[in-house]
Amino acid sequence: MRRIGKGLLGVIALLLVASLFWEPVTATQFGAPPARKYDARIVRDEFGVPHIFGKTDADASYGLAYAHAEDDFPTIEEVVAMTRGRAGVLLGQDGAKIDYVLHLLRVRETATREYPKIPADVRAVLDGYASGLNRYAETHPDEVRLRHLFPVNGEDIAAGFILRSPFFFGLDDTIGKLSDDKDPPRGTAARMTPAGRDPAMNGSNAFAVSPRRMSDGKTWLISNSHQPYEGGVAWYEAAMQSGQGLHMAGALFPGSPFILLGHNSNLGWTNTVNGPDLIDVYKLTLNEEGTRYRFDGKWLPLAKTWVWLPVRIGPFTLPVPKAVYHAVQGPVIVNRNGAFAIRYAAIDQARNLEQYYRITKARNWDEWTRAMSIGGIPATNFIYADKTGRIAYVYNALFPDRKPGFDYTGVLPGDTSASLWQGALGFDRMPKIMNPESGFLVNSNNTPFMAAGPGSELNPADFSPLLGIEQRTTNRIYRALELLTAEKGPITPDRLLQIKFDTAYSRASFAGRWMDKVLALDLKAEPDLAKAQALLVQWDWNSDGNAPADALGEAMMHMANSAAYHGDPLPDAHAKLREVVDKLMKGFGRIDPPLSDLQRMIRGKVDLPANGGTDTLRAATSWDPQPDGRMRVKHGDSFVMLINWDKAGRVTSQSIQPYGAATNRPDSPHYTDQMKLFVEHRFKPVHFEASDLAQHARRAYRVN
Repeated sequence: MRRIGKGLLGVIALLLVASLFWEPVTATQFGAPPARKYDARIVRDEFGVPHIFGKTDADASYGLAYAHAEDDFPTIEEVVAMTRGRAGVLLGQDGAKIDYVLHLLRVRETATREYPKIPADVRAVLDGYASGLNRYAETHPDEVRLRHLFPVNGEDIAAGFILRSPFFFGLDDTIGKLSDDKDPPRGTAARMTPAGRDPAMNGSNAFAVSPRRMSDGKTWLISNSHQPYEGGVAWYEAAMQSGQGLHMAGALFPGSPFILLGHNSNLGWTNTVNGPDLIDVYKLTLNEEGTRYRFDGKWLPLAKTWVWLPVRIGPFTLPVPKAVYHAVQGPVIVNRNGAFAIRYAAIDQARNLEQYYRITKARNWDEWTRAMSIGGIPATNFIYADKTGRIAYVYNALFPDRKPGFDYTGVLPGDTSASLWQGALGFDRMPKIMNPESGFLVNSNNTPFMAAGPGSELNPADFSPLLGIEQRTTNRIYRALELLTAEKGPITPDRLLQIKFDTAYSRASFAGRWMDKVLALDLKAEPDLAKAQALLVQWDWNSDGNAPADALGEAMMHMANSAAYHGDPLPDAHAKLREVVDKLMKGFGRIDPPLSDLQRMIRGKVDLPANGGTDTLRAATSWDPQPDGRMRVKHGDSFVMLINWDKAGRVTSQSIQPYGAATNRPDSPHYTDQMKLFVEHRFKPVHFEASDLAQHARRAYRVN
């Protein structure tokens, strides 16, 4: 036994030594893009925001990649590693889970098959972006953490979109539950867990107001996305212009070769995450050996492939084998309850890249809707406005072309083609509102049947239940509609911004049901909780930081918002009140500290008070507990952009970020230079036109 033990230890030691040098096969199998000379000019304004100019769109994308890498190369490197199945090397076990999903969904196989089908002009932009990253890695080798990751190419960039897109409508939640031997979510419309978020961190607001409702006669569009403040789905601001007609300002995620929301000269749009049911789960009937499954009376082979997941553990990278399965419906997860196949919107396709690119180049509503009809972006609401005064809302979703006769909110039979859909319904089937009588449109991650106020709403009866359109409401939509419909005359710009920054809770929302539970508790035997309850009776239901109950009230809202958002039962009110009171007493020695003491914006040496709530229009959605009892806001209002067109069709815009343009450079003056403006509800100008930018340029340089 002693000899066996020594031998085993020797083998383990050998594996550990070998792991220092081990790399997955996929690390070196991809090449650089086709050789091409690029030339981009980057101009940084007074806030460090990059404005990229190029003769071609590909040149501009090349410059965008380089500029973004200057500000946040570590995050971009992690995103690129995900596309190669190497996230586990950088991120450990959490990264290995992403690598598993990449193999499970056959992301690389899809990218290899679909990339040649992407139009040549779009591929040129993707290759340009990849070349910009390669150029940065080549000139900054000391920042590259992962050997053999670079060079990357356009196919790698496409793979990133293929991998991450379904996360935005909850596919990772379905995969996670099945992998943990749990039942899949029933009706995925209620459960969205985009990559990089916890389930409570979903949100965004969007407003469009027609010129006939605005006192200044302008068309207004407010982009108010709620994203994590750091990481792979944190917004990055930029402006791009080329000699091929590209002229766009807005924001994008790390790894994106073009701007994802914002405006060009003629039109603009913003997005909010929606929750259509775009995922179906099928239970397979396996043979005794588990190697075949029954389908339409035949026994088909269950495809099984072994993959190696690289997992960083301390200084070592260990190869962990994992089996992945596939059936006719799609990827398969085998757990203790059986084998479950998953089918989801946009499966095995990569048309989202072309759609995003085309809408940035659109010059009017017809061109924009033609681009939207490509059918590549699987989900997300679009709120649109343009210089003609048109406003519109599109509940964008690639609804599966489902056949009647099955309960698609539950687990479907996997032994018949009768329950198997092929393809998606077209743009014409998506719920839309254009130029409503109310003169405004708003979305706050809610059902599309609340968007424009009484008399201007869509009728739910006009849409098939097979579409799986969500019925969810949020406090934010209740407040937005309450405030907007109360405005009987022209809306001033100041009033519109007051609504956008509203910090109150509506009694019609989950907050009413939750507070009823809390205030109904019998707390005679617990004086400290009774005192907290009495304080909540006096609360004005507003997290503006001006009342003594704001910290307690907002902390209690944090305890219930996630369950309410997902349609789950509200938690135990007594237990949550006890938890909140104990934490406040431990951190502050009182239950009524100022909200500004509890809720903070903290980065580097900057530490500022933050108002807003977990489900208020001014959002402070998620907290990161600090050792001293304070809560650092890590998600909520993130990139905010105000866009308007005057009567002559001229566009102007302002924007703000929670931190600054240099998202991962602590030594940069732009690491935190927007924080004070952000907490004070102020904005900075967007220098969209070159003549304006010239007066505010602080640094200009070429990259080629």
